[in-house]
Amino acid sequence: MRKRNSKNQRIKRDYLIYLAEAQGRSKPTQDQAMAAIAAFETSTGQKDFALFHIEQARGFKRQLSELRHPETKAPLATATIHARLMAVKAFFHWLVGRQGYRRLAYGDVEYFNPSTKDARIATAKRERPAPSVEMVLRVVQGMPAGTDIQKRDRAVIAFALVSGARDNAIASFRLKHVDLGARTIAHEPRDGVRTKFSKTYTTWFFPVGGGLEAIIADWIAHLRTTHLFGPDDPLFPATEMRIGADGGFRPAGLSRQGWASAEPIRRIFRQAFAAAGLPYFNPHSLRKTLAAYQHEVCATLEEHKAWSQNLGHEKLDTTFTHYGAVPGRRQAEIFAGLRAGVSRNPGGMSDQEVLRRAAELMQQRAS
Repeated sequence: MRKRNSKNQRIKRDYLIYLAEAQGRSKPTQDQAMAAIAAFETSTGQKDFALFHIEQARGFKRQLSELRHPETKAPLATATIHARLMAVKAFFHWLVGRQGYRRLAYGDVEYFNPSTKDARIATAKRERPAPSVEMVLRVVQGMPAGTDIQKRDRAVIAFALVSGARDNAIASFRLKHVDLGARTIAHEPRDGVRTKFSKTYTTWFFPVGGGLEAIIADWIAHLRTTHLFGPDDPLFPATEMRIGADGGFRPAGLSRQGWASAEPIRRIFRQAFAAAGLPYFNPHSLRKTLAAYQHEVCATLEEHKAWSQNLGHEKLDTTFTHYGAVPGRRQAEIFAGLRAGVSRNPGGMSDQEVLRRAAELMQQRAS
């Protein structure tokens, strides 16, 4: 195996700092970029990046297209290949013009682009499945709650739907961030809440019913009265592990530490949905659940906007574009009704009112 190129290693460290400090990229994004760059470097035999030639980019694309999954032997997904190529392309764009890399040209870097067809396939938006509110309620209501860990796990899924929060934020909330009386949740990164882009905002409980708010209230009361948790203690403490009689580690209740990542939450979801006889839906899919439910409960533009803000979106267009697309099943129902001449205007709005509200929405999207 050829020895690593020390000059390449130094410039990769500089790029890593750039991603973290200048671009504000997350650790997973940094790791993915470094892995793609390392794969390209390996494909060239550790050649100096300054000696880049378009044939290296073409060879790298061919190599990616020939790779197979070690277990399934299936080729890499088009989206995976696209992501790796774009990561390496971004790196070389950053290199262009830097001292020691003057011979690099932007035009040459474009050779990392996949074909137009592959790029279209890789970036196509697909309808991702999400559970209905009724499915989530069924999961929660079927979960046991005899032990502290079982109570916590049930409250996690209930809170995920009621809050609409991302899983990494849920893993980092503390008791002080939830106001049961006001039904609000403070997404406060200055207090350690891991919000997307470190954004600060307040949300209200989504009105999904099913007794979920009571489950959350009982859980918080249990932490405060039974375990004497205070405002700065985690809303969802990690599992405390101790050595059992057989010498192995065993769950021993709750610790006073929170989760360092969202992986335990995903594991809870996986086990709970399986126990309910349902396919696995990850925690983030519940945000799509709420976006779909929005069309059932919101009647006015103002209500839609408030619901969107409660998902942490500054623009209503974000909710509709990325989360609130009409599901295929519902789209089929709408068109069936249109063919039958059934009105889908339950509010009884006049044509003028429909046009006025559409104009408001367009103006909001433009702002």
